[in-house]
Amino acid sequence: MPPQLIALAAALSYAISGIAAKRGLRYSTPVTVTLVSVAIHAVVLSIALLILRGVPTVSWWVLFLFVLSGVIQPILRFLTYTGIHYVGAAAGTTLRGTHPLFSTSLAILFLGESLNPLIVLGTISIVTGVALISWQGDKNQASFRWWQLAYPLSAAFLAGVSHPLRRYTLSLANEPLYLAAVIGIVALPWFASATLLPGQKQRPVWDRRAMGPFLIAGTFETLGILLVIVALSVGRVVVVSPIVATSPLWIVLGAWLFLRDVERLTLRTILGAVCVVAGTIAIAIVR
Repeated sequence: MPPQLIALAAALSYAISGIAAKRGLRYSTPVTVTLVSVAIHAVVLSIALLILRGVPTVSWWVLFLFVLSGVIQPILRFLTYTGIHYVGAAAGTTLRGTHPLFSTSLAILFLGESLNPLIVLGTISIVTGVALISWQGDKNQASFRWWQLAYPLSAAFLAGVSHPLRRYTLSLANEPLYLAAVIGIVALPWFASATLLPGQKQRPVWDRRAMGPFLIAGTFETLGILLVIVALSVGRVVVVSPIVATSPLWIVLGAWLFLRDVERLTLRTILGAVCVVAGTIAIAIVR
């Protein structure tokens, strides 16, 4: 299967996760949905690994890189869900979607990947689109502050770092399912432990009304991560990463369908979505 198609499926999965998380966050907190998400990730992918593949043998250096990805992942998820909580599903996810700006730059600098005009134009179009969409913030939230945009932007930077890191790791040991499982196994205990540290301002809130949406969010977030890793195992970062970043388009459509009481569409949002689609087409036709 072409990496472009796998990356597009990952973008759809992330969009469903973001919409579901926004629903649940009306009754709970970002740390709660992050815990649910990493728990699903760890359990489901560990079982899948044991059933479908078994534990392969890799070098200690590769295992270290796998663990490093696992350390980064829950921070990335927490920042993403916090961005959705504070600035809205559309704005938070679109700012999170600027990660091609970081990942493509790092892939070119450190992995020696090449660019062509279509990839450049596609990446610029996608980044322009997510900037237009997120410019408005979430005006439906009276407590919105511009500094809260730092949450999804920080998540975008970490995603921009993690994509080249995972691509490099997979070039040493092409074990996408093993990598995805290790990420969950590492992420769950360390993030759960971090929530128990003294002085934490945000605690898990186990509201029954949030559990259904959070389970959906965690399931599709896990599927999205697995699809991204599979796409990176067969495709270049400069192709995969911008397509994954099209999730804002699907978030906008989903918000219009399912979050009308929470999100609203504007002309700027629609123009941003058009830019995202144009960038996706440009990236997808690269051979």
